[in-house]
Amino acid sequence: MTAIAPSPARVRAPVLLPRLALVLAALLAALFTAAGPASAHAALTASDPKDGAVVATAPAQVTLSFSEQVAMGDDSIRVMDPQGRRVDTGELRDMCSGTTIRYGTALHSGLPDGTYTVAWQAVSADSHPVSGAFTFSIGAPSATSVALPTAQAGGGPVGIAYDIARYAAYAGFTVLVGGAAFILLCWRRGAAQRPLQKLIVRAWVTLTAATLVMLVLRTPYTGSGKFADALDLGGLKAVLETKTGASLVSRLLLLGAAALFIAVLFGAYARKTAESGETDKRKGKEKDRGAVKEPGADKEANDLLFGLGIGGTVVAGGIAATWALSEHASTGIQPGIAMPADILHLLAVAAWLGGLTALLVALHKVPGIERDAVQRFSRVAFVSVLVLAVTGVYQSWRQVGSWSALTGTSYGQLLLLKVGLVAVLVAVAYVSRSWTARLTDAPAGKPAKIARQRDVSRETSPASVTVPEDPKRAAQLARQRAARESAREKQVRDADPARAGLRRSVLAEAGVAIALLAVTTVLTSTEPGRTAEQASGRDSASTAVPNRAIKITLPFDTGGQNGKGSVRVEFDPGRVGANSLHVWVDDPEGQPLDIPEIKVAFTLPAKDIGPLPLLPERAAPGHWSASGVQLPLAGEWRIDVTVRTSDIDQTTVQKNVKIG
Repeated sequence: MTAIAPSPARVRAPVLLPRLALVLAALLAALFTAAGPASAHAALTASDPKDGAVVATAPAQVTLSFSEQVAMGDDSIRVMDPQGRRVDTGELRDMCSGTTIRYGTALHSGLPDGTYTVAWQAVSADSHPVSGAFTFSIGAPSATSVALPTAQAGGGPVGIAYDIARYAAYAGFTVLVGGAAFILLCWRRGAAQRPLQKLIVRAWVTLTAATLVMLVLRTPYTGSGKFADALDLGGLKAVLETKTGASLVSRLLLLGAAALFIAVLFGAYARKTAESGETDKRKGKEKDRGAVKEPGADKEANDLLFGLGIGGTVVAGGIAATWALSEHASTGIQPGIAMPADILHLLAVAAWLGGLTALLVALHKVPGIERDAVQRFSRVAFVSVLVLAVTGVYQSWRQVGSWSALTGTSYGQLLLLKVGLVAVLVAVAYVSRSWTARLTDAPAGKPAKIARQRDVSRETSPASVTVPEDPKRAAQLARQRAARESAREKQVRDADPARAGLRRSVLAEAGVAIALLAVTTVLTSTEPGRTAEQASGRDSASTAVPNRAIKITLPFDTGGQNGKGSVRVEFDPGRVGANSLHVWVDDPEGQPLDIPEIKVAFTLPAKDIGPLPLLPERAAPGHWSASGVQLPLAGEWRIDVTVRTSDIDQTTVQKNVKIG
């Protein structure tokens, strides 16, 4: 990310425009795919029963826990028996508390043994639908006729159309806000230029149309995935009652105010600036050192400029807030800080990339843009990049959450790679800026126009030009003159080493930007580091070895004679259901220690289950075992081992382990 605006403006080299457009497209996609912290959906972090669990008795309910707030309805969680019949009551239970996001549904009583399927669907806080399915078994696994769904919510043709509308809305917002800011802050004369007017009006139309499409497609996007449901008025009414629906309607109302802003900008304000410019030219008012005085100096134009600036800022901030209020910034930690930061992030992106788009159009379509305008945009772009850096770091912190997640999760590692690419991009852009400065250093007292002035001394005076009466011949001569002019410009450009250096540095920027886009695209589909750590359930005080024998060693000291040693416990296969237990007792030298008694108990504090006592049988000196040890639920179990070395000397040691 870098303020490279002066390079195309001061060079005015047509060969650079496609490359700059490539950089613009790459950076636009990279920034917006990263901006909605974003970009990552709610994740299922836990369930009870757990996926693949075998429980001894039928649970009373099924619960799901998520990484962030989700929207669910009565039919969002469905539980089917092995024959495909629903066994849930269809009533959603909201079990959220504090930062814990948990929902559940009750099950009918008396469920027989077998494998049950749980299918769920929700809408995450970033407005994306999420879904999934898993199975659990009562008593023992069995065959089931229910197939786990493979299609994800929000996919298919409806999902593609909705995503296209989403990114079209981002692009329209960027060009609309950035183009208007470019005119008001950098080049007031641009308000009267037809190419810029078309650009901003088309951006408004794009944003409005994309918002309408998102509103209409919201029902099938979060539900059935069928285009026909877009005509469901009941579904549309339900959408309007959601946070996302309210945000889309608010955006449409703000776009109505934006239409009024555009009408004034390209109507009254454009006329006033044009009139002021003509007055300045007639009076010959020019600034020293050859800088052309900016039009709009009279009171009426300045009053309009002030009003448009205030009104435009309010409308632009309001439109940006429709994203912040309906997506990730409004949920999770520190929403009071995250939402203003997200609004600033979007406005900075628009001011930079939207302004750069307007500048490219002006360079390509409007002759003689002043160098002062480009210099002002360079300062605006620099401030925008600073705002992007600060808000981007904060958003990244919200998604990663810890230093361990930064280096220990895929999201964090990709983020580090992206930061490295951004640093390289800034360095290359600094080189581009250096080449640009060499190109635009003009001697004092000469007009500072970006467009190269034609050498009229080499042209034939208008009075001596013979215009053929044949229109075809006249057109042919015009094409020849244009070709000669183009050849002269190319010769001058190729002979300038500064221009060649700029072309190479801009090409390097394009390459780095493409790599940055590729990394960011992968990043948007990767589970955030904060969520990944939460889902993994890391706990240094626990031993979690699912579906594999759990082996722990605990030292003990009963205080009596021969009361020191260690007890080794093996719990196989270490999951919900039936397990085998082996306990070995060793003396300090590692030899089997034959003691009078060993007792074991299992407790699940989170569910208030236990202690479940167990008295293993003596299999050999220093070795005790038990088979068919049943643990009904998955979770963090505490294993208490009581060691008695004499009639009066005994102690209890314990360890937490994760089962299932």
